Amino acid sequence: MELDFGPAVRDFRDELRDWLAEHLVGEFAEHRGVGGPTDGAAWEVRLAWDRELAAGNWLGVGWPQEYGGRGLGLLEEIVFEYEYARANAPYRATGNALDLLGPMLLKMGSEAQRKRFLPPILSVEELWGQGFSEPGAGSDLASVRTRAERAGGGSTSFEDTCVEGASRPTGVENGGEWVVNGQKVWTSFGIHADWLYVLTRTDPDSRRHKGLTMLLVPADQPGVEIRPIRNLAGQDEFAEVFLSDARTDADMVVGEVGQGWRTAMATLGIERGTTLLPQQLTFEREAEALIGLARERGALDDPMLRRRIVDAWISVRIMRTTNLRTIAELTAGRAPGPQATTAKLYASTRHQQLGHLAMELAGPAGQIVGEDYGLDTRQRSFLLSLAETIYGGSSEIQRNIIGEQLLGLPKEPRP
Repeated sequence: MELDFGPAVRDFRDELRDWLAEHLVGEFAEHRGVGGPTDGAAWEVRLAWDRELAAGNWLGVGWPQEYGGRGLGLLEEIVFEYEYARANAPYRATGNALDLLGPMLLKMGSEAQRKRFLPPILSVEELWGQGFSEPGAGSDLASVRTRAERAGGGSTSFEDTCVEGASRPTGVENGGEWVVNGQKVWTSFGIHADWLYVLTRTDPDSRRHKGLTMLLVPADQPGVEIRPIRNLAGQDEFAEVFLSDARTDADMVVGEVGQGWRTAMATLGIERGTTLLPQQLTFEREAEALIGLARERGALDDPMLRRRIVDAWISVRIMRTTNLRTIAELTAGRAPGPQATTAKLYASTRHQQLGHLAMELAGPAGQIVGEDYGLDTRQRSFLLSLAETIYGGSSEIQRNIIGEQLLGLPKEPRP
């Protein structure tokens, strides 16, 4: 797949291509395409690759220069993601902070938070985990029960207002701490995290979306216990986090006290934006491999199988078209259209179908694993795809959003 974003960014694209050709060698080249948003394979190699990117100033190309970024525009960010995926470089180990936390701090964090946390992200000195989901609040994120209370000086008044340009979050006075109690689950790469950004309930009398606050919590303290969760692929990139009187400073609020839902939705909005572009290119490679496997097994002679293979090929082209529409809208300064809302649901369900078909074509041999449960690329992709209709917003929730917000259907009855 080739895309030309025009002469304005051609020099940037060529610089990036030359750098990748020079540095994506040796052990890094041997691990092309390894890893993913829920794939912890080759972690140390990917971490070393991130540090190689950091040394070349390729992390945070769109972040302001005062925080360590290049200060470039949205088009350069899109070109970077596209060329990076095109080169099939290892999936960035610091993706959680680069794609989610960092943009959240740039949009809603205080100046002090940006200066404190953004440079160590870009230099790969601090790693982050997301503390959103809970055992009783996965897709229904508004029902989180993890509590945070103030201890020491300051105030938790929700009527406090923030003077424009202030260096601390709304509703937080200097001094004191937050004390956090609760449990989080499905924390991606949590066992590697130095810090967690945690959605908490700071108003004990609140319900649902109200009374929530986003806190930045250091992971290396007695009140934080992180336990790995092993997935179907035999990896432990997921974790559950137990918070028992965990503490963080009073000014570690992102956004406003009591307005954590707004902050969380801004983060998920970033997650569901252009981050699907690298996945789309990965799916295209898998579709091409599927066609090659079908030719090898003579499956194209079967009209029913041939129809399913063509359908899989069409599906990745639809993903490409959807991404291009969204990119065109973003670069034109417009809000993404309805296709951006449907993209995640479509990509996750179609990728699962692609994986099922690939395993079916592989036959019984596709169920044989190597020593120590060694999985090949096809097996790993199939197993990990089963979680795609859950993380980042389950398919059930996605269909509710599409029905209620795009189609104007009646809202689902709630107790």
